[in-house]
Amino acid sequence: MRASRSSPRIWDTDWLVLKPLAQLLRTEVGSHVRPGSIMVDLGCGDMPYAGMMRELDIDYRGADIDDDAVLKIDRDGRVPLADGVAGAVLSVQVLEHVRDLDSYCSEIRRLLSDDGVLLLSTHGTWLYHPHPEDHRRWTRTGLAADLSDRGIIVEETHAIAGPLATTTLIRMTAFAFFLRRLPIVGGVLAGLVAALMNLRAKMEDRITPKQVRDDNACVFLVRARKAPA
Repeated sequence: MRASRSSPRIWDTDWLVLKPLAQLLRTEVGSHVRPGSIMVDLGCGDMPYAGMMRELDIDYRGADIDDDAVLKIDRDGRVPLADGVAGAVLSVQVLEHVRDLDSYCSEIRRLLSDDGVLLLSTHGTWLYHPHPEDHRRWTRTGLAADLSDRGIIVEETHAIAGPLATTTLIRMTAFAFFLRRLPIVGGVLAGLVAALMNLRAKMEDRITPKQVRDDNACVFLVRARKAPA
């Protein structure tokens, strides 16, 4: 799973989202995060982007609520690092699972240096997926407003997968879930269907007008900074 998120294959059901997301993260870090900076991945899971960040000479630190995390997030949502230590905070598909946005954003601001960068992705449109909870979906303007209200200013927003492609991805996910339950051939059939529907979704995204895609994305990735004190 770790490799597939940072280097997805066309037969993965989330290829159309994860491939451009990984490319955008690499570009944004290369352009806006100084080599050698500490990056805190706030809600890192199995740390799928650790290898990429270390290739870019980033001092990557994964933080999560699990006991086996390198940096254990405590019950108050705090990471055991000093204030302002991070040149970057990474948050990939975490925000929709956060119940207390105030606490989460407060910790982002605490960790970031004054010129630090937040790279955050979350869903605009997608299926309910509790890990362990699932609370929100955003519009482009709603995401920027919710972050701004909590002292985080969005500088740029990238939209990944417009509405035509997203509907195909949702159907693909359902088909693959069913097919993988079939004995012997289920995995192969699921991969074949995923590859074909990924190609269809890619074509659908290409014919979707930019404004429609930008305002109705499956995933938004923002580059942001904390507001001045």
